[in-house]
Amino acid sequence: MPGVGGRGCSRGLILWFFITNILLLLYYITHSAHMTIRSSQEPTCLPSLAKSQPNATEPFQSGEEKCSPKVNVMFLKTHKTASSTILNILFRFGEKHRLRFAFPDGRNDFLYPSSFQCSQVKDYRPGECFNIICNHMRFDRGEVAKLLPPDAVYVSILRDPADLFESSFHYYHRTIPSTWRIRGNDQLAQFLEHPQRFYHPGAFNSFYLKNLLFFDFGLDNNLEADDPRVTTAIHNLSKQLDLVLIAEYFEESLILLKDVMCWTMEDILYFKLNMRKSSSVSQLTSDLKAKALQWNGADWKLYQHFNATFWARVEAFGRERMKEEVEELRRRNGQMKVTCIEGGGAVEARNIQDKRFLPWQPVGDSSILGYNLRKTIDPKFRTICEKMLTPELQYLSELGVNLWVTRLWGWIKGVPFRMRW
Repeated sequence: MPGVGGRGCSRGLILWFFITNILLLLYYITHSAHMTIRSSQEPTCLPSLAKSQPNATEPFQSGEEKCSPKVNVMFLKTHKTASSTILNILFRFGEKHRLRFAFPDGRNDFLYPSSFQCSQVKDYRPGECFNIICNHMRFDRGEVAKLLPPDAVYVSILRDPADLFESSFHYYHRTIPSTWRIRGNDQLAQFLEHPQRFYHPGAFNSFYLKNLLFFDFGLDNNLEADDPRVTTAIHNLSKQLDLVLIAEYFEESLILLKDVMCWTMEDILYFKLNMRKSSSVSQLTSDLKAKALQWNGADWKLYQHFNATFWARVEAFGRERMKEEVEELRRRNGQMKVTCIEGGGAVEARNIQDKRFLPWQPVGDSSILGYNLRKTIDPKFRTICEKMLTPELQYLSELGVNLWVTRLWGWIKGVPFRMRW
C-alpha cells in the first residue's frame, strides 16, 4: 500500500539521520582525542629512531645503469583514481622488505576530510621515522615531511575530472544530504544541469561534489579555474611531487613508477581493485562531460598540467622502451590472472566466495567487483595470489591496523537499507 511505503520510507530517513549524527559524534570524539597533540612544532623524522630497518636490497640493472631500490615513499591516495590498486602494490612491497608504514589508528584514513597531522599516525612519537605513507588523507606536505627521510619519493595519481566526478557522485551521493532531494533515475544529469541548487560549500560531505582532486591535495576546492590562486597552487604542487601518475594510462604510469623507484617488474604486478560493474557506470554524453569539466574547472586545469608533464616523462623514458615494458607488464599480469583468479576475471560481490576478498561497498549498493581465488593453485603462488586479490581493509587488518571506526561505519551505513522501505 502506498501509505505504508511512505511511512516506511520516512522511518528509514529518520533512522538514517539519527545514525549519521551518532557517527558524526563518534568522529568528533576520536578526532578530538587525536588532536590533543599538535604537531606543528614537532621535529622531522630521525632515521636512527626507527624501530625496524628494511631488508638490505641489492642493486640491480635498470636500463643502462645500476641503481638501488628506493624504499621511502609518500603516495597521496586520491579518491576514485585507481589508487586502491597502487595501494596494494605498496602494501606488498612494504611487507616484502619489512618496511615501516605510517598507518591511521582505528580507521583506514587519516581523519579525512581533516587536514593531515602527524599525531593522526598510529603509535606516533615526535622524531620517529617511517618508510611508507599511503592511506587516504587531505594532503599537507609540511606535516607529511616530518615522518619521512629526506630522500622520500612523493607520488600521486590523477584521473580525468569528468570521469572522476561521475564515479564520485555514484559512490558517495547517498552520504551527501544536499543531494537527497534529487529525484529520478539520472540524478547525475540533474545535478550537472543546475549544480548550485544542490551544492553548498561547507555542507556535510560537499567536497565530494566539486574539485575533489583539489580538495585531496589540501587546496581550496571552491576556487574557479580562472582564479590565479589555482595556477599558483598547481605550480607549488609541481615542486612538491616527484611523480604524478595518470589513471587513463595506468600501465605506463606503473612503468614510470618502477623506473623512478628502481623497482623490478615483479614489484608492480597487479589486479585491478575496487572496480565498478559496467552497469553502474553512467555514460557521459559530450554535453554532460563538458558540464562536469566546467563545474570541476580547477581539477581540469590540474589534470591538464600533470598530463602534460606525464607525457614529457614518457618521452624522456623513450616511447619504444615504454611500449616494450608495457607489453612485458601485460604478459606477466596475464600469467598471474591465469595462475590466481578463478574464471580469470572479476565477479560481482554476491558471487565472491571468500569474505577475505570481498571489497567495501558504497552506501546502499553492491556495485564494486572482486575476485575468487583459484580452487586449484600451485602452493608456491598461493601467498602472492592471495595478497594481490586482498582489498584494502582486509590487507590493513593483516598488517595490524585496528579498523574499529571503519567497521562501525560499515555496519551503520547498511542499517536503513536492510529495512523494508
